[in-house]
Formats: sequence, C-alpha cells, structure tokens
Amino acid sequence: MRFVDEYRDADKARALSARITALCEPGRRYKFMEVCGGHTHTIYKHGVEDHLPEGVELVHGPGCPVCVIPMGRVDDAIAIAREPDVIMTSFGDTMRVPGGTGSFFDAKAEGADIRMVYSPLDALRIARENPGRRVVFMAIGFETTAPSTAMTVLRAAAEGIVNFSVFCNHVTIIPAIKAILDSPDLRLDGFLGPGHVSTVIGCRPYEFISSHYGRPLVCAGFEPLDLLQSVYMLMRQLDEGRCEVENQYARVVPWEGNPRALEAIGRTMELRPHFEWRGLGFISHSALRLREAYAVHDAERVFDLPGVRVADPKACQCGEVLKGVIKPWECKVFGTACTPETPIGTCMVSSEGACAAYYNYGRFTRDRVQEATLA
Repeated sequence: MRFVDEYRDADKARALSARITALCEPGRRYKFMEVCGGHTHTIYKHGVEDHLPEGVELVHGPGCPVCVIPMGRVDDAIAIAREPDVIMTSFGDTMRVPGGTGSFFDAKAEGADIRMVYSPLDALRIARENPGRRVVFMAIGFETTAPSTAMTVLRAAAEGIVNFSVFCNHVTIIPAIKAILDSPDLRLDGFLGPGHVSTVIGCRPYEFISSHYGRPLVCAGFEPLDLLQSVYMLMRQLDEGRCEVENQYARVVPWEGNPRALEAIGRTMELRPHFEWRGLGFISHSALRLREAYAVHDAERVFDLPGVRVADPKACQCGEVLKGVIKPWECKVFGTACTPETPIGTCMVSSEGACAAYYNYGRFTRDRVQEATLA
C-alpha cells in the first residue's frame, strides 16, 4: 500500500536502530516522552520499542484527550443528558468513560437519549431535524479537534439554530507539557511532540521547552519509521550538544500551524482561567470555553450543572500513568479488575489510552523482544 509500507520497512527500522545504538553513551540511560496517545499505540502495536537499545526508554504523557477528562465533567454531562427533551451527542470513545455515577452507556441504558456521532456537524444536523429538542455536543480533544467544534458553532450561529449547544471540554497541550516539566516526579531527556496537535498549532509553541527547560523536542509522525527517526533525531541532538525543536513530520505539520483553524478557534473560544485534568489536577489556562458572544450555544450557560468534583477510584493509578511515572502494568488493577471491557480508569477506555495500548498488544511485563518484526 503506497505511503504506508514505506514507513514500515523492517530493514530501514533495523538501520535506524543501529544508528540510535551507536549514539548511546555507555552506561547512560535515556528517557523520552511520547506526548501523544497515538504514538503509544504505534509503539506497542508495531514493536517499535523492541528496536531500541535497552538504554533508551519511552514513557507516555498526557496526550490522550479522553484520558484526561475528570470524572466530575462526565457527571456534569450525564446530568445534562438527563434533562427533559435533551439529546446528548458524543464521539464513541467517550461513551464508556467512567464518571462518579456511571458512564454515558449506563445513562443511556437508564433512558437518557445519548447518541454517538462522528462529527459535531452530525450533532448540528440532529438539532436541525429536531427543533423541539435541545441537542448538546460533548466536545473533547486537544487543539486537533477544536477547529471542527469552532466551525460547527459558527455554522449554528449563522443558521440561527439555537437549540444546539456545546459542552466544551477542549484542552490545550502546552500547559500540560509545562506541568510535566515542572513536576519533580520525572526526569526526561526529550520529547516526541504530538503530530496531530502540531498540524493545528505548528512547532513554534514548543520552543519554550528547549529555551527555558533545556530539553529537545521532535514533532513526530505516527508510523513506526517516523517514531524511530524521531528518536534518532533526539539522540543526535544530545550527542551534538544541541537543544532544539525539530520537525520530523514536515510532510504534514507546517512550522507555523494552520492559520485558518487557529482563527476559527480564536473567534469562538477563549482560555479558561483553570481546568482540572485527571491525574494532573488544576492547570492554569489549559482549556477552552466558548466566548460570551456564543453564549446561546454554550451548554455550561444554557444548563445548571452540578459542578461537583469527584475523586478518582483509589485503586486506579491513571494519574501516574498519564505523567509517565509508572508503566500501566505497574498499576495494581491493570489487566485484572481493569480491562477494556470493564475499565476503572480512562486510560483503559480510549483508543489512545496507554493502558489500552499495553493491554491490547500484550505488554504485561518489562521484557522486550529485540528487533520485533514490523507488520
């Protein structure tokens, strides 16, 4: 298959592995964080980590938007869904995210009208077809999905569809990375930057990581060779004493980002003073909300929300997993009480969750299988 097989060539993977190994200083250990959950799944689906020398470790970060939603926000969304004449709409991977009172699937089984959609435009269509109902879209995601929400709000405003609103849970990646860098729990040598987010915001916003924190970052693509090349680029920077932001994913990511997408976000949304992240607590200016001009489309203004904070289950260690402090298999309930069918934490729910990646691709121990075959 063109433009897929080229990025999964086993011989090229072994060549990159040899180059990475040659750059390793004897006795030194290197730790890089892949910020995006999509990277985590590629790493374990294709055995990318098995092509790395033992001295190079990859840890996961908070780049899964479903995983960082706190339980209280799920409960608020369920409270909206249970209001009379409400149709709640949501992406599929949000349906099983546990809140303090259950998930969307639980609420749906109890009679709430909750529907899966593929796009916020699907939710707007449902609102157009049901003028007597109030339709709410559960908006989640980093800057990757925020433009589609923004454009849908602009279209709803232009068409005067006032029975459509957005429960906005869009978060921003830069404050989360800064919180990781400020955390005393983790020592990192560099970052594999999130490719999808970078298609919108570009590479320039990451420059503070190298200038203020002295850590290199490489914006990485999502195929196995993308990730191996990105690790090689980080290792080469460290070997040469450089500390820069580089763009491995240049075929997709523009350095300055997508100006039209950023303009749509800026027109409809503004930064919140603070927002709670699962496992990371409250982070200043780390999430978006609709501007006052679009209040009629803001579910937080249209509905009275409980707004109750809910503590994570004591057995769940999603917070430590999201910060890269522990591996999923180090969590006490991983693979036993907590599975994709019966998730306790959000990291086991999402298709980008680290725990789901480890579980689905059989990584239950520290052991590596050197030079696994890319498939």
